[in-house]
Amino acid sequence: MEIKILITGGTFDKEYDELTGQLQFKDTHLPEMLKTARARLPVLVRNIMMVDSLDMTDVDRQIILEICKKSDTKQIVITHGTDTMEQTAKLLGENIHDKTIVLTGAMIPYAFGSSDGFFNLGSALSFVQSLPAGVYIAMNGRYFHWDNVRKNRELGVFEAVR
Repeated sequence: MEIKILITGGTFDKEYDELTGQLQFKDTHLPEMLKTARARLPVLVRNIMMVDSLDMTDVDRQIILEICKKSDTKQIVITHGTDTMEQTAKLLGENIHDKTIVLTGAMIPYAFGSSDGFFNLGSALSFVQSLPAGVYIAMNGRYFHWDNVRKNRELGVFEAVR
């Protein structure tokens, strides 16, 4: 069974611009990451947007929702910025019940070499194959159900709400 990977941007795919000193998007690192990991999973990678999650709008979230709803694939991984990942997970969780969807991201860009994104992607790909239908967030080796997760900004980790 094929796994669909939807790319929406976030720190995962940011790169450092030496001229401006800012983080920006160029292209996704997903194909390179899958090749480096020697992943043998049947995947379809689709880049739907490259947006910092702080800039993601309700319209952007509706686009993600519609793509997930229309997908024939029952297993979907979404790369997403961590700042508003819970909002997108909530929208998906309230509207999709027949697929396993796992959102993941990174606190440090993959291009920096010390990113948690590589591990998070691998975890998300494992979780999407093993968890029952539902919407989850996978970060740092753990998964959380969409309605029981928050980003602890003081500690820089995701944690269960209750």
